Amino acid sequence: MVTLLVAFSIAAACAPLLVRSWGRNAFYALALVPAAGTVWAATAWGSVATVDAQWVPQLSMNFVLRYDALAQILTVLVLGVGALVLVYCARYFRDSEPRLGVFAAELTAFAGAMLGLVLSDNMLLLYIFWEITTVLSFLLVGHYGERATSRQAATKALLVTTAGGLAMLVGIVALGHQAGTYLLSEIVADPPSGTVVNIAVVLLLIGALSKSAIVPFHFWLPGAMAAPTPVSAYLHAAAMVKAGVFLIARLAPAFATTPYWRPLVLTLGLVTMILAGWRSLREYDLKLVLAFGTVSQLGFMVTLVGVGTRDAALAGMAVVVAHAFFKSTLFMVVGAIDHATGTRDMRKLAGLGRAHPGLAIMAIAATASMAGAPPFIGFVGKEAAFEALDHAPVAAVTLLVGMTVGSIFTVAYSVRFLVGAFAGKNREPTRAVAGMHAPGVALLAAPAALAAAGLAAGLYSGWIDSLLAPYADTLPESGDHAYHLALWHGWGLPVWLTILVFGVGVGMFAAKTTLKRWGPDKPPLGNADRVYEGALRLADRISLRMTGTVQRGSLPITQAIVLATFVLLPTGTLLVLGVPDIQAAGWDSPWQLAVGVLMIAPALATTVLRNRLAAVLMVGFTGYGMAMLFALHGAPDLALTQFLVETLLLVVFVLVLRKLPAEASAPVPTRRMFRLRSARIVLAGLVGITVALVGAYAIGSRSARPISEAMPDAAYNGGGGKNIVNVLLVDIRAWDTLGEISVLLVAATGVASLVFRHHRLGGALRVQDAPAELRNGPVTSSLRLVGSRISNPRTRSLVLEMTTRLVFPTIMVLSVYFFFAGHNHPGGGFAGGLTAGLALTLRYLAGGRYEIGETLPIDAGKILGAGFLLATGTAAASLLMGAPVLSSAILEVTLPVLGHVKLVTALFFDAGVYLIVVGMTLDILRSLGARLDSRAEVKLQ
Repeated sequence: MVTLLVAFSIAAACAPLLVRSWGRNAFYALALVPAAGTVWAATAWGSVATVDAQWVPQLSMNFVLRYDALAQILTVLVLGVGALVLVYCARYFRDSEPRLGVFAAELTAFAGAMLGLVLSDNMLLLYIFWEITTVLSFLLVGHYGERATSRQAATKALLVTTAGGLAMLVGIVALGHQAGTYLLSEIVADPPSGTVVNIAVVLLLIGALSKSAIVPFHFWLPGAMAAPTPVSAYLHAAAMVKAGVFLIARLAPAFATTPYWRPLVLTLGLVTMILAGWRSLREYDLKLVLAFGTVSQLGFMVTLVGVGTRDAALAGMAVVVAHAFFKSTLFMVVGAIDHATGTRDMRKLAGLGRAHPGLAIMAIAATASMAGAPPFIGFVGKEAAFEALDHAPVAAVTLLVGMTVGSIFTVAYSVRFLVGAFAGKNREPTRAVAGMHAPGVALLAAPAALAAAGLAAGLYSGWIDSLLAPYADTLPESGDHAYHLALWHGWGLPVWLTILVFGVGVGMFAAKTTLKRWGPDKPPLGNADRVYEGALRLADRISLRMTGTVQRGSLPITQAIVLATFVLLPTGTLLVLGVPDIQAAGWDSPWQLAVGVLMIAPALATTVLRNRLAAVLMVGFTGYGMAMLFALHGAPDLALTQFLVETLLLVVFVLVLRKLPAEASAPVPTRRMFRLRSARIVLAGLVGITVALVGAYAIGSRSARPISEAMPDAAYNGGGGKNIVNVLLVDIRAWDTLGEISVLLVAATGVASLVFRHHRLGGALRVQDAPAELRNGPVTSSLRLVGSRISNPRTRSLVLEMTTRLVFPTIMVLSVYFFFAGHNHPGGGFAGGLTAGLALTLRYLAGGRYEIGETLPIDAGKILGAGFLLATGTAAASLLMGAPVLSSAILEVTLPVLGHVKLVTALFFDAGVYLIVVGMTLDILRSLGARLDSRAEVKLQ
């Protein structure tokens, strides 16, 4: 199973290169992967295989796959139909098709993601694959991005299915928490109960119903017909829309008897089947007829698998198989018609059946299976459905009547599709048919194979029964004896209902003119597109009004709103819940009091100083005071990091403030200004009280043993280091660090993009890159910094340059020491990177912007990328070695000179952190510093 998923990943990655080399014939090579998977799935049928690999065990996100009875059915459909669709693509598209390589990669990746979805036993893993299919379907539906209809359809599908997926995620977390496990096999074997479980099941159903386009989420699927026909033949017939049916079928053995299951699933399923069937009779685009027919059939399938009995589940699986065969065939047939005639409008088609009887025969076979005519598998499934619903445990008569009405519509739109596409209609072949070129054999091979499969499955329905029964046997029986699929069961109620369905359905088509006159003018489903668009407009208006209220373009107002929210929410919550007994102490030692006074005095001074630089220095003093408090509390690592961060921030502030006036303008004393100052003082005081209150509440509410007591042993025995802080960053909580360095990467890129609006001046500019008029100045002594040769003599400092030459190597050595010693002593990659950043900052301040390139002639973006690649590569390496992500391995060797050496693989992750901090500092210096210097040079010239 893992091999198959890896094979799909490799095939998707190689698809653009294959298409570039072989053109559309590359689809044949890509089809080999799902074809090989189909062979494996067929040979492994009947056995239960599992894969359990650790991924993030602390979050219960292990890579658990399970190939059981239900997964076998969907796996063969996903892989088998997927292989045929890829073969179909090889002749449907032309070599000149834009973005064909990207399309091939997306379609192949989708097949792999859908395979992962049906094989996932871990619900969290299933959700990951669920959302991957959502994103890939968005890309596939929006393949023709230059068309507004494609973009709108893709966005609609993304929003609807993602919203349902988010509801499903909440249900997954709630259900997994209540069950104590996230494995579907364990939950189904021993299902939990209770109010929370019932709500979780409803949320899971919302996700499933939205994915399978069940009312009221149905409207995204017809719009998705803007996608290329192969996408419709695969995603919207055999794969993506079956995901919701699969999830309902997976949960039905455990939760079909819960209070809200059957009222929700059965009602919406029947409503969808009937109303979508009626809507398909109003369309003239062949793909839209099939699209609404698909929605109707999905309602049929959801109703069957949602009943929760063995016979209904068996019928549901038979219909799932039949639908994959006939609907994929019909979409491919429509694609061939559109490919050859240039139209899908049935009003523009006449005589196509006589012109191309082979195409008509395939369509007739698939349509007969869709309508439920013998001897196709569609007939077998519908007979089983009538029999199962006749013995349904709830509302059997209602279900049977609703299914009969829905089946009548299915027959009516099936006949309408055939007549509209292939009949002569008592006139000569239309221009589109007369001028069409015959579809090639290779284009028709895939639909022919699927149509033949539908016929063979019906003729050998007993064999199909043996394949589908193992899943159905996991549900309770509802009748006296178990039902078995067969082509003929005698003259029972299902046969008479089938005769009724065909008689009324054909009569309805024959009387279409009268019915159209009697029918409603508006679609029976309502205009869901208008509701969707109205919801989007309402969301836009609300967001605009909210944004206009809280973001007026004034930084003080925005800060006031944020701080006021921070004050109101926590204090309001504490007042509602009740403030616990808080035991507060002033200080543990007089030194803490002294440092506190040293922090309060600069903070108060900041509020009254008009000189910007002085205010920044006062803020920096408060940061240094915090570092002193860390040191007094026995946290030298935090103190070191705080000192380094404050120093670097002071430099960044200075780089910005040098382009601003030295002092802020004095405000005019007015009554309004007095009120504003008073409000700010009150708000600041409330924020301080809130911070103190929340901190005291957090400390006072602790009832369990602090986890910090176990950290020293965990750090040394698990992470191989004595520095708890560093081991936390690079091992125990390395996921957090990975997220933080990602934020640093984005921040550095954002700063650079704001400064360099047209092109990114991130390159390492050296002295030879300076303008000639600047390089013609006098050459100074070789002991001076190289970049200072072209600096403005009025801004140069001989003392600073000489000191920098002497101190820079020492600081860099200290930086490397912090990096290597950080696992056992104060330091680490972050502290080492900050130290190196300060060394580069000193070099810039002493030698100017060209000195940076002379010191480190590497693009800052490359350093950032290398650091992020090294950090993420360490995470991936752990997973490939069978260990949890970002876990450490300890290597101990004895070397001739160095002696005993202990190496922890977390060092490589820390190296990535080091490079990212250095690259971020370099990027800031070249944007806030060098870029402004370059503008000053232009003015001087």
